[in-house]
Amino acid sequence: MGRKKKVSMQDIADRLQISKNAVSLALMNKKGVSEEMRRRVHETARELGYGPYAHHESGQANILVLVPERIMSYQDNDHFQFFHDMIWGLERSARKKGLNAVITPLDREMEAARLLPGPFTDIPYRGVILFGIVDRAYAERIWELDTPLVLMDSYYHDLPCPAVTSDNIEGAYTAVSHLIEAGHRDIGFIGPTNLSTSHEERWFGFERAMKQQGLMIREAACLTTSKGYDYTAAEIAQFLDGLEEWPTAFFCGNDRIAYLLAGLLKERNQRFPEDVSIAGFDDLPYVNSEGLHVTTMRVEKERMCDAAISLLLSDLGRSREKIHWQVPPTLVVRESVARRG
Repeated sequence: MGRKKKVSMQDIADRLQISKNAVSLALMNKKGVSEEMRRRVHETARELGYGPYAHHESGQANILVLVPERIMSYQDNDHFQFFHDMIWGLERSARKKGLNAVITPLDREMEAARLLPGPFTDIPYRGVILFGIVDRAYAERIWELDTPLVLMDSYYHDLPCPAVTSDNIEGAYTAVSHLIEAGHRDIGFIGPTNLSTSHEERWFGFERAMKQQGLMIREAACLTTSKGYDYTAAEIAQFLDGLEEWPTAFFCGNDRIAYLLAGLLKERNQRFPEDVSIAGFDDLPYVNSEGLHVTTMRVEKERMCDAAISLLLSDLGRSREKIHWQVPPTLVVRESVARRG
Protein backbone atom coordinates (compact mmCIF):
# COMPACT_ATOMS: atom_id res chain seq x y z
CA MET A 1 0.00 0.00 0.00
CA GLY A 2 1.44 3.37 -0.99
CA ARG A 3 2.04 6.12 1.52
CA LYS A 4 -0.75 8.65 1.73
CA LYS A 5 0.15 11.85 -0.11
CA LYS A 6 0.80 14.82 2.16
CA VAL A 7 -1.52 17.77 1.76
CA SER A 8 0.26 20.93 0.60
CA MET A 9 -0.56 24.63 0.58
CA GLN A 10 -1.07 24.25 -3.17
CA ASP A 11 -3.87 21.75 -2.51
CA ILE A 12 -5.60 24.34 -0.32
CA ALA A 13 -5.04 27.01 -2.98
CA ASP A 14 -6.48 24.76 -5.69
CA ARG A 15 -9.53 23.94 -3.57
CA LEU A 16 -10.27 27.65 -2.96
CA GLN A 17 -9.02 28.83 -6.36
CA ILE A 18 -6.62 31.35 -4.85
CA SER A 19 -2.84 31.76 -4.95
CA LYS A 20 -0.45 29.74 -2.82
CA ASN A 21 0.88 33.03 -1.42
CA ALA A 22 -2.59 33.96 -0.17
CA VAL A 23 -2.81 30.60 1.60
CA SER A 24 0.56 31.21 3.24
CA LEU A 25 -0.46 34.67 4.44
CA ALA A 26 -3.71 33.33 5.88
CA LEU A 27 -2.09 30.39 7.70
CA MET A 28 0.52 32.68 9.28
CA ASN A 29 -2.12 35.29 10.21
CA LYS A 30 -0.32 37.94 8.16
CA LYS A 31 -1.87 40.94 6.47
CA GLY A 32 -2.83 40.74 2.81
CA VAL A 33 -5.97 38.62 2.89
CA SER A 34 -9.46 39.39 4.14
CA GLU A 35 -10.81 37.97 7.42
CA GLU A 36 -13.34 35.94 5.45
CA MET A 37 -10.63 34.41 3.26
CA ARG A 38 -8.45 33.75 6.29
CA ARG A 39 -11.33 31.84 7.88
CA ARG A 40 -11.95 29.81 4.73
CA VAL A 41 -8.26 28.90 4.42
CA HIS A 42 -8.13 27.65 8.03
CA GLU A 43 -11.33 25.67 7.57
CA THR A 44 -10.03 24.07 4.37
CA ALA A 45 -6.68 23.27 6.01
CA ARG A 46 -8.52 21.52 8.81
CA GLU A 47 -10.82 19.71 6.38
CA LEU A 48 -7.94 18.43 4.23
CA GLY A 49 -5.68 17.61 7.16
CA TYR A 50 -2.91 20.01 6.18
CA GLY A 51 0.27 20.13 8.32
CA PRO A 52 -0.63 20.63 11.99
CA TYR A 53 -4.18 19.50 11.23
CA ALA A 54 -3.01 16.11 10.00
CA HIS A 55 -4.18 13.05 11.92
CA HIS A 56 -1.72 11.93 14.62
CA GLU A 57 -1.54 8.17 14.95
CA SER A 58 -0.84 8.53 18.66
CA GLY A 59 -4.53 9.41 19.04
CA GLN A 60 -3.68 12.32 21.36
CA ALA A 61 -6.46 14.91 21.07
CA ASN A 62 -6.01 18.55 22.01
CA ILE A 63 -8.53 21.02 23.37
CA LEU A 64 -7.58 24.68 23.24
CA VAL A 65 -8.44 26.63 26.40
CA LEU A 66 -8.30 30.27 25.36
CA VAL A 67 -7.67 32.58 28.35
CA PRO A 68 -7.29 36.39 28.44
CA GLU A 69 -3.68 37.07 29.49
CA ARG A 70 -4.81 39.56 32.16
CA ILE A 71 -6.24 36.60 34.10
CA MET A 72 -3.04 34.59 33.79
CA SER A 73 -0.88 37.45 35.08
CA TYR A 74 -2.47 38.00 38.53
CA GLN A 75 -0.85 35.04 40.29
CA ASP A 76 -0.55 36.75 43.69
CA ASN A 77 -4.12 38.01 43.86
CA ASP A 78 -6.62 35.76 45.66
CA HIS A 79 -9.41 36.86 43.35
CA PHE A 80 -7.52 35.78 40.28
CA GLN A 81 -6.42 32.56 41.99
CA PHE A 82 -10.05 31.59 41.54
CA PHE A 83 -9.56 31.77 37.77
CA HIS A 84 -6.31 29.83 37.95
CA ASP A 85 -8.11 27.06 39.83
CA MET A 86 -10.70 26.94 37.06
CA ILE A 87 -8.10 26.92 34.27
CA TRP A 88 -6.11 24.04 35.71
CA GLY A 89 -9.35 22.34 36.67
CA LEU A 90 -10.19 22.26 32.98
CA GLU A 91 -6.84 20.59 32.36
CA ARG A 92 -7.63 17.89 34.94
CA SER A 93 -11.11 17.37 33.52
CA ALA A 94 -9.65 16.97 30.02
CA ARG A 95 -7.12 14.40 31.24
CA LYS A 96 -9.93 12.34 32.75
CA LYS A 97 -11.30 12.06 29.20
CA GLY A 98 -7.88 11.11 27.80
CA LEU A 99 -7.44 14.54 26.23
CA ASN A 100 -4.87 17.31 26.45
CA ALA A 101 -5.96 20.84 27.41
CA VAL A 102 -3.65 23.36 25.78
CA ILE A 103 -3.77 26.57 27.83
CA THR A 104 -3.60 29.35 25.24
CA PRO A 105 -3.11 32.94 26.52
CA LEU A 106 -4.70 35.79 24.60
CA ASP A 107 -3.03 39.19 24.92
CA ARG A 108 -4.84 42.51 24.54
CA GLU A 109 -3.20 43.31 21.19
CA MET A 110 -4.33 40.03 19.60
CA GLU A 111 -7.78 40.50 21.09
CA ALA A 112 -8.10 44.00 19.64
CA ALA A 113 -6.88 42.84 16.21
CA ARG A 114 -9.04 39.68 16.30
CA LEU A 115 -5.95 37.52 15.66
CA LEU A 116 -5.76 33.84 16.56
CA PRO A 117 -2.93 32.65 18.86
CA GLY A 118 -0.34 30.30 17.38
CA PRO A 119 -1.81 26.97 18.59
CA PHE A 120 -4.84 27.51 16.34
CA THR A 121 -2.58 26.88 13.34
CA ASP A 122 0.32 24.99 14.93
CA ILE A 123 -1.48 21.93 16.29
CA PRO A 124 -4.59 19.88 15.57
CA TYR A 125 -7.42 20.35 18.06
CA ARG A 126 -10.92 19.02 18.68
CA GLY A 127 -12.50 22.19 19.98
CA VAL A 128 -12.11 25.41 21.96
CA ILE A 129 -13.12 26.52 25.44
CA LEU A 130 -13.23 30.30 25.69
CA PHE A 131 -12.69 31.11 29.35
CA GLY A 132 -13.68 34.37 31.03
CA ILE A 133 -14.55 37.72 29.52
CA VAL A 134 -13.18 38.88 26.16
CA ASP A 135 -14.46 41.48 23.74
CA ARG A 136 -17.70 40.42 22.08
CA ALA A 137 -16.11 40.86 18.62
CA TYR A 138 -13.28 38.47 19.52
CA ALA A 139 -15.68 35.85 20.85
CA GLU A 140 -17.49 36.06 17.52
CA ARG A 141 -14.14 35.54 15.74
CA ILE A 142 -13.75 32.19 17.51
CA TRP A 143 -17.43 31.37 16.96
CA GLU A 144 -16.97 31.87 13.20
CA LEU A 145 -14.35 29.10 13.04
CA ASP A 146 -17.19 26.57 13.07
CA THR A 147 -15.23 24.35 15.47
CA PRO A 148 -16.76 22.87 18.65
CA LEU A 149 -16.88 25.76 21.11
CA VAL A 150 -17.98 26.21 24.73
CA LEU A 151 -17.96 29.51 26.62
CA MET A 152 -16.87 29.12 30.25
CA ASP A 153 -17.90 31.31 33.20
CA SER A 154 -19.39 34.01 30.96
CA TYR A 155 -21.42 34.32 27.78
CA TYR A 156 -22.94 36.84 25.37
CA HIS A 157 -26.67 37.40 25.06
CA ASP A 158 -26.56 37.78 21.27
CA LEU A 159 -24.01 35.03 20.47
CA PRO A 160 -25.80 31.66 20.19
CA CYS A 161 -23.34 29.17 21.65
CA PRO A 162 -23.06 26.49 24.37
CA ALA A 163 -21.96 27.95 27.72
CA VAL A 164 -21.20 26.64 31.22
CA THR A 165 -21.59 28.94 34.24
CA SER A 166 -22.46 28.78 37.89
CA ASP A 167 -26.21 29.09 38.49
CA ASN A 168 -25.85 32.74 39.40
CA ILE A 169 -29.52 33.66 39.69
CA GLU A 170 -30.42 30.83 42.06
CA GLY A 171 -27.17 31.28 43.97
CA ALA A 172 -27.80 34.98 44.57
CA TYR A 173 -31.42 34.24 45.48
CA THR A 174 -30.20 31.73 48.10
CA ALA A 175 -27.63 34.15 49.58
CA VAL A 176 -30.09 37.05 49.82
CA SER A 177 -32.78 34.76 51.24
CA HIS A 178 -30.28 33.83 53.97
CA LEU A 179 -29.85 37.53 54.81
CA ILE A 180 -33.62 37.98 54.94
CA GLU A 181 -34.04 34.92 57.18
CA ALA A 182 -31.47 36.50 59.52
CA GLY A 183 -33.84 39.45 59.93
CA HIS A 184 -32.42 41.92 57.40
CA ARG A 185 -34.99 43.99 55.53
CA ASP A 186 -32.89 46.85 54.11
CA ILE A 187 -30.30 45.12 51.92
CA GLY A 188 -27.96 46.80 49.43
CA PHE A 189 -26.25 45.36 46.35
CA ILE A 190 -22.75 45.96 44.95
CA GLY A 191 -21.73 44.39 41.65
CA PRO A 192 -20.80 45.62 38.15
CA THR A 193 -23.76 44.34 36.16
CA ASN A 194 -22.53 46.23 33.09
CA LEU A 195 -19.25 44.26 32.95
CA SER A 196 -20.34 40.63 33.00
CA THR A 197 -23.35 38.37 32.71
CA SER A 198 -22.38 36.79 36.06
CA HIS A 199 -22.95 40.02 37.98
CA GLU A 200 -26.04 40.77 35.92
CA GLU A 201 -27.56 37.41 36.82
CA ARG A 202 -26.64 37.85 40.49
CA TRP A 203 -28.54 41.13 40.46
CA PHE A 204 -31.56 39.28 39.07
CA GLY A 205 -31.35 36.76 41.93
CA PHE A 206 -31.05 39.59 44.49
CA GLU A 207 -34.04 41.35 42.97
CA ARG A 208 -36.16 38.19 42.94
CA ALA A 209 -35.44 37.40 46.60
CA MET A 210 -36.28 40.93 47.71
CA LYS A 211 -39.47 41.21 45.69
CA GLN A 212 -40.67 37.76 46.70
CA GLN A 213 -40.56 38.88 50.34
CA GLY A 214 -42.23 42.21 49.53
CA LEU A 215 -39.10 44.18 50.42
CA MET A 216 -38.22 47.50 48.82
CA ILE A 217 -34.95 47.82 46.90
CA ARG A 218 -33.43 51.20 47.64
CA GLU A 219 -31.66 52.49 44.55
CA ALA A 220 -29.39 54.64 46.71
CA ALA A 221 -28.09 51.48 48.44
CA CYS A 222 -27.17 49.73 45.17
CA LEU A 223 -24.00 50.14 43.08
CA THR A 224 -24.51 48.28 39.80
CA THR A 225 -22.09 49.83 37.28
CA SER A 226 -18.32 50.19 37.01
CA LYS A 227 -15.74 51.62 34.63
CA GLY A 228 -13.70 48.43 35.01
CA TYR A 229 -12.27 46.00 37.55
CA ASP A 230 -9.24 48.21 38.23
CA TYR A 231 -11.56 50.92 39.63
CA THR A 232 -13.57 48.76 42.04
CA ALA A 233 -12.13 49.93 45.38
CA ALA A 234 -12.32 53.65 44.53
CA GLU A 235 -15.85 53.30 43.15
CA ILE A 236 -17.10 51.50 46.28
CA ALA A 237 -15.48 54.13 48.50
CA GLN A 238 -17.17 56.95 46.58
CA PHE A 239 -20.49 55.09 46.73
CA LEU A 240 -20.25 54.62 50.51
CA ASP A 241 -19.35 58.28 51.03
CA GLY A 242 -22.59 59.22 49.29
CA LEU A 243 -24.83 57.05 51.49
CA GLU A 244 -27.18 59.02 53.70
CA GLU A 245 -28.71 55.93 55.28
CA TRP A 246 -26.84 52.65 55.73
CA PRO A 247 -28.58 49.35 54.90
CA THR A 248 -28.20 46.64 57.53
CA ALA A 249 -26.64 44.25 54.99
CA PHE A 250 -25.07 44.08 51.54
CA PHE A 251 -25.08 41.30 49.01
CA CYS A 252 -21.92 41.56 46.90
CA GLY A 253 -21.51 40.22 43.37
CA ASN A 254 -18.30 38.42 44.35
CA ASP A 255 -16.07 37.88 47.38
CA ARG A 256 -13.42 40.34 46.20
CA ILE A 257 -16.05 43.08 46.43
CA ALA A 258 -17.23 41.71 49.79
CA TYR A 259 -13.80 41.94 51.40
CA LEU A 260 -13.07 45.35 49.89
CA LEU A 261 -16.38 46.49 51.38
CA ALA A 262 -15.49 45.06 54.79
CA GLY A 263 -12.26 47.09 54.88
CA LEU A 264 -14.02 50.27 53.76
CA LEU A 265 -16.71 49.82 56.42
CA LYS A 266 -14.03 49.73 59.11
CA GLU A 267 -12.53 52.97 57.79
CA ARG A 268 -15.98 54.57 58.19
CA ASN A 269 -16.46 53.30 61.76
CA GLN A 270 -19.16 50.82 60.76
CA ARG A 271 -18.94 47.63 62.78
CA PHE A 272 -18.88 44.46 60.68
CA PRO A 273 -21.10 42.46 61.01
CA GLU A 274 -22.95 44.13 63.93
CA ASP A 275 -23.86 47.30 62.02
CA VAL A 276 -23.60 45.99 58.46
CA SER A 277 -23.62 42.32 57.48
CA ILE A 278 -22.17 41.04 54.21
CA ALA A 279 -22.75 38.05 51.93
CA GLY A 280 -20.67 37.37 48.82
CA PHE A 281 -20.25 34.91 45.98
CA ASP A 282 -17.44 32.56 44.77
CA ASP A 283 -15.91 31.30 48.07
CA LEU A 284 -12.49 32.88 47.71
CA PRO A 285 -9.74 32.27 50.31
CA TYR A 286 -9.95 35.77 51.83
CA VAL A 287 -9.97 36.63 55.54
CA ASN A 288 -10.56 40.22 56.68
CA SER A 289 -8.32 42.03 59.17
CA GLU A 290 -10.45 40.84 62.13
CA GLY A 291 -10.19 37.23 60.98
CA LEU A 292 -13.77 37.07 59.73
CA HIS A 293 -14.70 34.86 56.80
CA VAL A 294 -17.59 35.97 54.61
CA THR A 295 -20.83 34.06 54.14
CA THR A 296 -20.81 33.19 50.46
CA MET A 297 -21.95 30.94 47.63
CA ARG A 298 -19.27 28.36 46.79
CA VAL A 299 -18.86 28.00 43.03
CA GLU A 300 -18.50 24.27 42.33
CA LYS A 301 -15.44 24.66 40.10
CA GLU A 302 -14.68 20.98 39.54
CA ARG A 303 -18.23 20.26 38.42
CA MET A 304 -18.18 23.26 36.10
CA CYS A 305 -14.93 22.09 34.50
CA ASP A 306 -16.27 18.57 33.99
CA ALA A 307 -19.45 20.01 32.47
CA ALA A 308 -17.51 22.23 30.04
CA ILE A 309 -15.39 19.32 28.74
CA SER A 310 -18.41 17.00 28.45
CA LEU A 311 -20.43 19.63 26.59
CA LEU A 312 -17.56 20.35 24.19
CA LEU A 313 -17.15 16.66 23.32
CA SER A 314 -20.86 16.05 22.85
CA ASP A 315 -22.79 16.67 19.65
CA LEU A 316 -23.96 19.92 21.25
CA GLY A 317 -20.41 21.27 21.12
CA ARG A 318 -20.91 22.12 17.47
CA SER A 319 -24.25 23.75 18.10
CA ARG A 320 -24.82 27.35 17.15
CA GLU A 321 -27.77 27.59 19.50
CA LYS A 322 -27.97 28.98 23.01
CA ILE A 323 -27.32 26.10 25.40
CA HIS A 324 -26.75 27.20 29.01
CA TRP A 325 -25.46 24.54 31.43
CA GLN A 326 -25.74 26.01 34.93
CA VAL A 327 -24.03 24.33 37.89
CA PRO A 328 -25.69 25.09 41.26
CA PRO A 329 -23.40 26.77 43.84
CA THR A 330 -23.48 25.89 47.55
CA LEU A 331 -24.32 28.26 50.42
CA VAL A 332 -21.48 28.53 52.95
CA VAL A 333 -22.63 30.20 56.18
CA ARG A 334 -19.93 32.03 58.12
CA GLU A 335 -19.72 34.81 60.72
CA SER A 336 -20.18 37.84 58.43
CA VAL A 337 -23.98 37.83 58.84
CA ALA A 338 -25.38 39.00 62.18
CA ARG A 339 -28.97 38.31 63.13
CA ARG A 340 -31.34 41.27 63.45
CA GLY A 341 -34.38 41.61 65.66
